[in-house]
Amino acid sequence: MNRSIKVITSAALLAGAALLFAGHPFPASAAPASAQDVYLDKCSVCHGQDGAGSTAKGRKLKVKNVRSPEVQKLSEAEMIDIVAKGKGKDMDGFGKELGDDMVKQLVTYYRSLAKS
Repeated sequence: MNRSIKVITSAALLAGAALLFAGHPFPASAAPASAQDVYLDKCSVCHGQDGAGSTAKGRKLKVKNVRSPEVQKLSEAEMIDIVAKGKGKDMDGFGKELGDDMVKQLVTYYRSLAKS
C-alpha cells in the first residue's frame, strides 16, 4: 500500500511538471552577451566604464587609458593578442573563456570608447 502511494505521487508530480513546462520550452542557450556587457563585467573593474583606467584598481595597477592615442595606435591583431592572452602579471587573458569572436568584439568596443 505504501509503495503504491509513492508511485502514484511520483507519477502525479511528473505529470504536473510535464504540463507546467509543455508550453514553455527552455532556450537551447541563453542570449549571448554583448561586447559592452562583457566589457562591463570583465574589464571595467580596472579600465573603468569609459576606458580611462581611473578606477581605484586601475590607478593602483597603472593601467593604460584605452582611449589614449598610445593604445589606439595598436593594431587590431596586437589588441586581440592582449585581450586573449593578457598583459604582464596583472591583466588576465580572456581568450579561452570568451572565444575568438567575443575577443574581437571587445577590441571593437575598446576602439569605440575612444570615439565617445
